[in-house]
This record gives sequence, structure tokens and C-alpha cells, in this order.
Amino acid sequence: MSTRREVNIGILSSVAAAAAASTASFAQGPRAVTLPPPNLEGGKPLMQALKDRRSIREYADRPLSEQDLSNLLWAAWGVNRPQSGGRTVPRWRDVYALDIYVFRADGVWLYEPRNHFLQFYMLGDLRGQTTTGQPFVATAPVNLVYAFDTGKMPNATEAEKNATSGASAGVVGQNVYLYCASAGLATVFRESVPASLARTLELPPGQIIQFAQTVGYPKA
Repeated sequence: MSTRREVNIGILSSVAAAAAASTASFAQGPRAVTLPPPNLEGGKPLMQALKDRRSIREYADRPLSEQDLSNLLWAAWGVNRPQSGGRTVPRWRDVYALDIYVFRADGVWLYEPRNHFLQFYMLGDLRGQTTTGQPFVATAPVNLVYAFDTGKMPNATEAEKNATSGASAGVVGQNVYLYCASAGLATVFRESVPASLARTLELPPGQIIQFAQTVGYPKA
């Protein structure tokens, strides 16, 4: 049986190029959103961003702009060497095994880094389901959920899978922290992820979620 993600990829492969211009509603079916190119200029110097890096749990009541979301996702997991497909994070034995699910008020989206777009994944405001009880999560503009596919590590031990999963999410999370510190955004990396979230997303066996990260503009 095909997974939800496989079905969506099949549907979207034929429409991704036109998705940015599409005005279709969710009622008309899944769609993709092409993000603007990441802005690679500006921001604070690295040492200043490290100085300002911190966890914030209070967020302004407004969505992230498309440009900020584009920059954020590129910093987290984007392709920074197009010739080789290399990304802003290291890979495990030439395999990128992490998926980033983007939870917003308008549904759940899957970030596709190779073409830098959001693929529609699931309808509904499910932000509150990414936490075991932190109330700010349900109203923050964006929650990034890091799902690691251990099926891409067939010869690894369970210890290697757990270590690599945690390390991959940790590196991505730190990229997000540094971008947020540089751009004046607020974020917090969270282990408060319910075990039921993988079932909610209908993930296949072997794909595990250990961490999530909340992002938004700081509350004034």
C-alpha cells in the first residue's frame, strides 16, 4: 500500500512547476508552493548570531513571511552546492535521511530541498499535536517536525540509527537557531513530541520523530 507521502509525490510531480502561479483552494486537492529564492545576503555576523542565540517561547500573532520561511528552510536543510547536491548539513554515508514537516495554520507541508518548495501533505491545523503540553506551540506560526527515516540505514545498528537521528536533527536545529538569531526571529528546539505524532502523519515503519522546533516572530 502506498504511503500518504508517496501518493502526494505522485500527484504533485506533474504540477509542481505551475504550483507557484496556482490559485487553487485546498478543496480542489493537494498543491505545492514554490518558495522565493533564499536571500543569502545580510544578517548578523556569525559571532554576533552565536551571542544572540537563545530559546524563546513567546511569539507574535502573525505568520512568517514567505521570504523568512524560505530563508529559514534553506538554512535548516537547503542545497548549498547545487553541482553535488550538498546541503547545509552533513549526510550519513552519502544519505540524507531526514524529512522536515512544516506545521502551519493552513495544514502540514513537506519541505523538498532539491527544488526548494513546500509540498502539501495534510489538511488541518495540527500545530497543537506536535507537543505533549506546551500551549504556545498551538498558536506559534510554524512548527518544524524532524522525521528521520531509519529505512535508509539498512546496515546500521539500532545504536547508530538513534545516534544519527539525534545528531541530524540537532545539526538542523542549530542551523535554525543561528538563522533566527541572525534575522531577529524567535525559536525553541523541543523534545516535547508525542509518540502519536508519527501515527497522525501516517509515517511508514522505521521513520521516527524525536524532536520538533517552533519558530515565529518574537512577541513584543
